[in-house]
Amino acid sequence: MTHTLAQALTTRPNDHSKLREEFEARTGLAWHAPTPAPLAAGHAVSVVVPARNTAHSLGPVLDALGAQDTTGSIETIVVDDASADATAEIAAAHPVVDTLVRLPQQSGAAAARNAGTALAGADTVVFLDGDMVLPPHALADIAVRSHPDAVLVGFRHNAPYSPGRDGAARVPEGSADLAADHRVTWRSQGGKQMYTGIVLDRPTTGSPLNDTDDFQKLGHGATHLDWDLPRVVVTALMAAPREKVLDVGGFDPVFGLVGWGMEDTHLGAALIAAGCLVVPLRQCVGFHLDPPDAEAQWQTKLAGWPSTLAYYRRLLDDPPPHGRAGAFRTAAEQLLSQSKVISR
Repeated sequence: MTHTLAQALTTRPNDHSKLREEFEARTGLAWHAPTPAPLAAGHAVSVVVPARNTAHSLGPVLDALGAQDTTGSIETIVVDDASADATAEIAAAHPVVDTLVRLPQQSGAAAARNAGTALAGADTVVFLDGDMVLPPHALADIAVRSHPDAVLVGFRHNAPYSPGRDGAARVPEGSADLAADHRVTWRSQGGKQMYTGIVLDRPTTGSPLNDTDDFQKLGHGATHLDWDLPRVVVTALMAAPREKVLDVGGFDPVFGLVGWGMEDTHLGAALIAAGCLVVPLRQCVGFHLDPPDAEAQWQTKLAGWPSTLAYYRRLLDDPPPHGRAGAFRTAAEQLLSQSKVISR
Protein backbone atom coordinates (compact mmCIF):
# COMPACT_ATOMS: atom_id res chain seq x y z
CA MET A 1 0.00 0.00 0.00
CA THR A 2 1.33 3.43 -0.94
CA HIS A 3 0.89 6.26 1.55
CA THR A 4 2.12 9.29 -0.41
CA LEU A 5 1.86 10.57 -3.94
CA ALA A 6 5.65 10.26 -4.29
CA GLN A 7 5.52 6.60 -3.27
CA ALA A 8 2.65 5.92 -5.68
CA LEU A 9 4.71 7.26 -8.58
CA THR A 10 7.40 4.67 -7.93
CA THR A 11 4.85 1.87 -8.46
CA ARG A 12 3.59 3.04 -11.84
CA PRO A 13 5.18 1.90 -15.11
CA ASN A 14 4.99 3.87 -18.33
CA ASP A 15 5.22 1.08 -20.88
CA HIS A 16 2.73 2.28 -23.49
CA SER A 17 3.94 -0.04 -26.26
CA LYS A 18 0.84 -2.25 -26.08
CA LEU A 19 -1.49 0.74 -26.33
CA ARG A 20 0.35 2.01 -29.41
CA GLU A 21 0.49 -1.44 -31.03
CA GLU A 22 -3.24 -1.99 -30.51
CA PHE A 23 -3.96 1.40 -32.09
CA GLU A 24 -1.76 0.68 -35.10
CA ALA A 25 -3.30 -2.77 -35.62
CA ARG A 26 -6.83 -1.35 -35.40
CA THR A 27 -6.32 1.65 -37.67
CA GLY A 28 -3.38 0.74 -39.91
CA LEU A 29 -1.88 4.10 -38.99
CA ALA A 30 1.46 4.68 -37.29
CA TRP A 31 1.16 6.19 -33.81
CA HIS A 32 3.18 9.29 -34.70
CA ALA A 33 1.66 9.79 -38.17
CA PRO A 34 -0.76 12.67 -38.92
CA THR A 35 -4.31 11.39 -38.92
CA PRO A 36 -6.59 11.45 -42.00
CA ALA A 37 -9.76 13.36 -41.14
CA PRO A 38 -12.20 10.46 -41.78
CA LEU A 39 -10.63 8.36 -39.00
CA ALA A 40 -11.87 10.86 -36.40
CA ALA A 41 -15.54 10.32 -37.23
CA GLY A 42 -17.51 9.52 -34.11
CA HIS A 43 -14.84 10.89 -31.79
CA ALA A 44 -15.40 14.02 -29.70
CA VAL A 45 -13.03 16.32 -27.83
CA SER A 46 -13.57 19.37 -25.66
CA VAL A 47 -10.85 22.00 -26.01
CA VAL A 48 -10.33 24.13 -22.90
CA VAL A 49 -8.36 27.34 -23.48
CA PRO A 50 -7.39 29.37 -20.39
CA ALA A 51 -6.64 32.92 -21.47
CA ARG A 52 -5.11 35.79 -19.54
CA ASN A 53 -4.11 38.89 -21.55
CA THR A 54 -3.64 36.89 -24.75
CA ALA A 55 -5.01 39.46 -27.22
CA HIS A 56 -1.73 39.15 -29.14
CA SER A 57 -2.24 35.43 -29.82
CA LEU A 58 -5.81 34.26 -29.19
CA GLY A 59 -7.09 35.14 -32.67
CA PRO A 60 -4.54 32.95 -34.49
CA VAL A 61 -5.07 30.17 -31.92
CA LEU A 62 -8.82 30.15 -32.53
CA ASP A 63 -8.33 30.42 -36.30
CA ALA A 64 -6.21 27.24 -36.13
CA LEU A 65 -8.95 25.47 -34.17
CA GLY A 66 -11.44 26.47 -36.86
CA ALA A 67 -9.12 25.05 -39.51
CA GLN A 68 -8.76 21.60 -37.95
CA ASP A 69 -9.00 18.83 -40.55
CA THR A 70 -11.24 16.37 -38.75
CA THR A 71 -14.63 14.72 -38.99
CA GLY A 72 -14.81 14.46 -35.22
CA SER A 73 -16.79 16.73 -32.93
CA ILE A 74 -14.96 19.71 -31.40
CA GLU A 75 -16.24 21.78 -28.49
CA THR A 76 -14.22 24.93 -27.73
CA ILE A 77 -14.39 26.55 -24.30
CA VAL A 78 -12.41 29.72 -23.63
CA VAL A 79 -12.00 30.82 -20.02
CA ASP A 80 -10.93 34.46 -19.72
CA ASP A 81 -9.03 34.89 -16.48
CA ALA A 82 -10.10 38.52 -15.92
CA SER A 83 -7.93 39.86 -18.71
CA ALA A 84 -7.12 43.56 -18.89
CA ASP A 85 -6.89 43.57 -22.69
CA ALA A 86 -9.21 42.55 -25.55
CA THR A 87 -8.98 38.78 -24.86
CA ALA A 88 -12.66 38.38 -23.97
CA GLU A 89 -13.84 40.44 -26.92
CA ILE A 90 -11.76 38.39 -29.35
CA ALA A 91 -13.16 35.14 -27.93
CA ALA A 92 -16.75 36.43 -27.94
CA ALA A 93 -16.54 37.41 -31.61
CA HIS A 94 -14.88 34.24 -32.89
CA PRO A 95 -17.24 31.67 -34.48
CA VAL A 96 -15.26 28.65 -33.24
CA VAL A 97 -15.93 29.43 -29.56
CA ASP A 98 -18.89 27.48 -28.17
CA THR A 99 -18.64 28.77 -24.61
CA LEU A 100 -16.89 31.82 -23.18
CA VAL A 101 -16.39 32.10 -19.43
CA ARG A 102 -15.27 35.40 -17.91
CA LEU A 103 -13.92 34.94 -14.39
CA PRO A 104 -14.72 37.83 -12.01
CA GLN A 105 -11.12 38.26 -10.88
CA GLN A 106 -7.72 36.83 -11.76
CA SER A 107 -7.70 33.28 -10.40
CA GLY A 108 -4.83 31.60 -12.24
CA ALA A 109 -4.59 29.11 -15.08
CA ALA A 110 -5.41 26.15 -12.81
CA ALA A 111 -8.77 27.60 -11.76
CA ALA A 112 -9.51 28.64 -15.36
CA ARG A 113 -8.85 25.12 -16.64
CA ASN A 114 -11.03 23.66 -13.89
CA ALA A 115 -13.91 25.93 -14.88
CA GLY A 116 -13.60 24.83 -18.50
CA THR A 117 -13.29 21.16 -17.57
CA ALA A 118 -16.47 21.37 -15.48
CA LEU A 119 -18.36 22.58 -18.56
CA ALA A 120 -16.77 20.15 -21.02
CA GLY A 121 -19.11 17.66 -22.64
CA ALA A 122 -16.65 15.23 -24.22
CA ASP A 123 -14.90 12.32 -22.53
CA THR A 124 -11.54 13.69 -23.69
CA VAL A 125 -10.43 17.17 -22.65
CA VAL A 126 -7.71 18.92 -24.62
CA PHE A 127 -5.90 21.58 -22.62
CA LEU A 128 -4.54 24.21 -24.99
CA ASP A 129 -2.87 27.45 -23.97
CA GLY A 130 -4.14 30.68 -25.46
CA ASP A 131 -0.87 31.18 -27.32
CA MET A 132 -0.56 27.71 -28.95
CA VAL A 133 -1.33 27.42 -32.68
CA LEU A 134 -2.09 23.83 -33.67
CA PRO A 135 -1.31 22.08 -36.94
CA PRO A 136 -4.49 21.07 -38.85
CA HIS A 137 -4.32 17.37 -37.96
CA ALA A 138 -3.75 17.79 -34.20
CA LEU A 139 -7.28 17.29 -32.90
CA ALA A 140 -7.85 14.30 -35.17
CA ASP A 141 -4.57 12.85 -33.87
CA ILE A 142 -5.75 13.26 -30.30
CA ALA A 143 -9.33 12.16 -30.86
CA VAL A 144 -8.55 8.78 -32.40
CA ARG A 145 -5.79 8.01 -29.88
CA SER A 146 -7.69 9.03 -26.74
CA HIS A 147 -7.94 6.33 -24.09
CA PRO A 148 -9.44 6.18 -20.57
CA ASP A 149 -5.98 5.51 -19.13
CA ALA A 150 -3.76 7.73 -21.28
CA VAL A 151 -2.46 11.26 -20.99
CA LEU A 152 -1.47 12.43 -24.48
CA VAL A 153 1.18 15.14 -24.69
CA GLY A 154 1.99 17.38 -27.64
CA PHE A 155 4.91 19.75 -28.12
CA ARG A 156 5.61 23.44 -28.73
CA HIS A 157 7.94 25.55 -30.82
CA ASN A 158 8.43 29.05 -29.42
CA ALA A 159 8.03 31.81 -32.00
CA PRO A 160 9.26 35.35 -31.19
CA TYR A 161 6.60 38.03 -31.43
CA SER A 162 6.17 39.46 -34.91
CA PRO A 163 3.14 41.76 -35.27
CA GLY A 164 0.68 41.12 -38.05
CA ARG A 165 -2.81 42.47 -38.54
CA ASP A 166 -4.19 44.50 -35.65
CA GLY A 167 -1.06 43.76 -33.64
CA ALA A 168 -1.81 40.04 -33.44
CA ALA A 169 1.23 37.80 -33.51
CA ARG A 170 2.16 36.52 -36.93
CA VAL A 171 2.24 32.72 -37.23
CA PRO A 172 5.50 31.50 -38.80
CA GLU A 173 5.28 29.83 -42.17
CA GLY A 174 5.91 26.11 -42.48
CA SER A 175 5.69 23.43 -39.82
CA ALA A 176 6.68 23.73 -36.19
CA ASP A 177 9.87 21.87 -35.26
CA LEU A 178 9.64 19.04 -32.71
CA ALA A 179 13.29 19.54 -31.72
CA ALA A 180 12.48 23.08 -30.56
CA ASP A 181 10.58 21.76 -27.53
CA HIS A 182 12.59 21.66 -24.29
CA ARG A 183 11.51 18.06 -23.67
CA VAL A 184 13.18 17.11 -26.95
CA THR A 185 16.26 19.32 -26.86
CA TRP A 186 17.20 20.23 -23.30
CA ARG A 187 20.17 22.36 -22.29
CA SER A 188 21.54 23.42 -18.92
CA GLN A 189 24.51 25.61 -18.12
CA GLY A 190 24.97 23.71 -14.85
CA GLY A 191 25.94 25.00 -11.43
CA LYS A 192 22.43 25.45 -10.02
CA GLN A 193 20.10 23.13 -8.16
CA MET A 194 17.21 22.24 -10.45
CA TYR A 195 13.75 20.67 -10.43
CA THR A 196 14.86 17.18 -9.37
CA GLY A 197 17.35 18.52 -6.84
CA ILE A 198 20.43 17.63 -8.89
CA VAL A 199 23.28 20.04 -9.59
CA LEU A 200 25.11 19.51 -12.88
CA ASP A 201 28.76 20.52 -12.71
CA ARG A 202 29.06 21.44 -16.39
CA PRO A 203 26.91 22.51 -19.35
CA THR A 204 24.75 19.59 -20.46
CA THR A 205 22.58 18.84 -23.48
CA GLY A 206 20.20 15.92 -23.77
CA SER A 207 16.90 14.75 -25.20
CA PRO A 208 14.43 13.51 -22.58
CA LEU A 209 12.02 12.32 -25.29
CA ASN A 210 14.54 10.38 -27.35
CA ASP A 211 16.76 9.18 -24.52
CA THR A 212 13.88 7.62 -22.58
CA ASP A 213 12.16 5.77 -25.46
CA ASP A 214 9.25 8.22 -25.69
CA PHE A 215 9.20 8.69 -21.89
CA GLN A 216 8.73 4.97 -21.23
CA LYS A 217 11.94 4.73 -19.17
CA LEU A 218 10.60 7.43 -16.84
CA GLY A 219 8.18 4.94 -15.28
CA HIS A 220 8.50 3.81 -11.66
CA GLY A 221 9.60 7.27 -10.53
CA ALA A 222 12.77 7.24 -12.64
CA THR A 223 14.56 10.44 -13.68
CA HIS A 224 16.68 11.39 -16.66
CA LEU A 225 18.85 14.50 -16.35
CA ASP A 226 16.44 16.97 -14.71
CA TRP A 227 13.26 15.23 -15.85
CA ASP A 228 10.76 12.80 -14.43
CA LEU A 229 7.43 11.62 -15.80
CA PRO A 230 5.13 14.21 -14.18
CA ARG A 231 7.30 17.04 -15.48
CA VAL A 232 6.80 16.05 -19.13
CA VAL A 233 3.04 16.63 -18.73
CA VAL A 234 2.84 20.20 -20.05
CA THR A 235 -0.61 21.71 -20.53
CA ALA A 236 0.44 24.00 -23.36
CA LEU A 237 -0.94 21.04 -25.35
CA MET A 238 -2.16 17.99 -23.47
CA ALA A 239 -5.20 15.71 -23.54
CA ALA A 240 -6.61 13.62 -20.71
CA PRO A 241 -9.71 11.55 -19.87
CA ARG A 242 -12.16 13.93 -18.23
CA GLU A 243 -13.38 11.46 -15.63
CA LYS A 244 -9.84 10.82 -14.40
CA VAL A 245 -9.18 14.57 -14.18
CA LEU A 246 -12.33 15.02 -12.09
CA ASP A 247 -11.55 12.02 -9.87
CA VAL A 248 -8.14 13.43 -8.87
CA GLY A 249 -9.67 16.85 -8.22
CA GLY A 250 -8.49 18.66 -11.33
CA PHE A 251 -5.80 21.31 -11.12
CA ASP A 252 -4.87 22.61 -7.68
CA PRO A 253 -5.80 26.33 -7.83
CA VAL A 254 -3.40 27.16 -5.00
CA PHE A 255 -0.57 27.09 -7.54
CA GLY A 256 -1.99 30.20 -9.17
CA LEU A 257 -1.89 32.02 -5.85
CA VAL A 258 1.64 30.91 -4.94
CA GLY A 259 3.47 31.74 -8.15
CA TRP A 260 3.90 30.39 -11.65
CA GLY A 261 3.79 26.88 -13.09
CA MET A 262 3.82 23.36 -11.63
CA GLU A 263 0.04 22.87 -11.58
CA ASP A 264 0.34 20.76 -14.71
CA THR A 265 3.20 18.75 -13.18
CA HIS A 266 1.04 18.04 -10.13
CA LEU A 267 -1.95 17.02 -12.25
CA GLY A 268 0.40 14.77 -14.22
CA ALA A 269 1.60 13.15 -11.01
CA ALA A 270 -1.97 12.63 -9.82
CA LEU A 271 -3.06 11.06 -13.12
CA ILE A 272 0.01 8.81 -13.23
CA ALA A 273 -0.71 7.67 -9.66
CA ALA A 274 -4.28 6.96 -10.79
CA GLY A 275 -2.97 4.55 -13.42
CA CYS A 276 -2.58 6.74 -16.52
CA LEU A 277 0.20 6.27 -19.03
CA VAL A 278 1.91 9.36 -20.45
CA VAL A 279 2.18 8.98 -24.22
CA PRO A 280 3.78 11.54 -26.55
CA LEU A 281 2.43 12.53 -29.95
CA ARG A 282 5.49 13.58 -31.93
CA GLN A 283 3.37 14.82 -34.82
CA CYS A 284 1.45 17.26 -32.60
CA VAL A 285 3.76 20.27 -32.54
CA GLY A 286 2.29 23.76 -32.32
CA PHE A 287 3.77 27.22 -32.56
CA HIS A 288 3.87 28.97 -29.20
CA LEU A 289 3.43 32.67 -29.95
CA ASP A 290 5.50 34.81 -27.61
CA PRO A 291 4.00 38.09 -26.35
CA PRO A 292 5.62 41.43 -27.17
CA ASP A 293 7.20 41.57 -23.68
CA ALA A 294 8.25 37.91 -23.60
CA GLU A 295 11.52 38.42 -21.74
CA ALA A 296 9.94 40.50 -18.96
CA GLN A 297 7.13 37.96 -18.53
CA TRP A 298 9.61 35.10 -18.43
CA GLN A 299 11.65 36.75 -15.69
CA THR A 300 8.50 37.34 -13.64
CA LYS A 301 7.49 33.69 -14.05
CA LEU A 302 10.92 32.41 -13.06
CA ALA A 303 10.85 34.56 -9.92
CA GLY A 304 7.69 32.76 -8.75
CA TRP A 305 8.74 29.26 -9.79
CA PRO A 306 10.70 28.33 -6.62
CA SER A 307 7.56 28.90 -4.54
CA THR A 308 5.38 26.71 -6.71
CA LEU A 309 8.08 24.02 -6.82
CA ALA A 310 8.23 24.02 -3.01
CA TYR A 311 4.43 23.71 -2.85
CA TYR A 312 4.50 20.82 -5.33
CA ARG A 313 7.10 18.99 -3.25
CA ARG A 314 4.88 19.34 -0.19
CA LEU A 315 1.97 17.83 -2.11
CA LEU A 316 4.12 14.83 -3.01
CA ASP A 317 4.02 13.93 0.70
CA ASP A 318 0.20 13.86 0.70
CA PRO A 319 -1.82 10.76 -0.19
CA PRO A 320 -2.52 10.30 -3.91
CA PRO A 321 -5.67 12.30 -4.75
CA HIS A 322 -8.68 10.10 -5.43
CA GLY A 323 -12.45 10.33 -5.16
CA ARG A 324 -12.48 14.12 -5.43
CA ALA A 325 -14.98 14.55 -8.25
CA GLY A 326 -17.69 15.80 -5.90
CA ALA A 327 -15.44 18.42 -4.34
CA PHE A 328 -14.21 19.40 -7.78
CA ARG A 329 -17.75 19.98 -9.05
CA THR A 330 -18.71 21.97 -5.96
CA ALA A 331 -15.71 24.30 -6.28
CA ALA A 332 -16.18 24.69 -10.04
CA GLU A 333 -19.88 25.43 -9.70
CA GLN A 334 -19.15 28.09 -7.10
CA LEU A 335 -16.60 29.75 -9.39
CA LEU A 336 -18.90 29.55 -12.39
CA SER A 337 -21.81 31.01 -10.41
CA GLN A 338 -19.68 34.13 -9.89
CA SER A 339 -18.61 34.26 -13.54
CA LYS A 340 -20.21 35.36 -16.78
CA VAL A 341 -20.87 32.34 -18.98
CA ILE A 342 -21.83 32.91 -22.61
CA SER A 343 -22.81 29.89 -24.70
CA ARG A 344 -23.79 29.77 -28.35
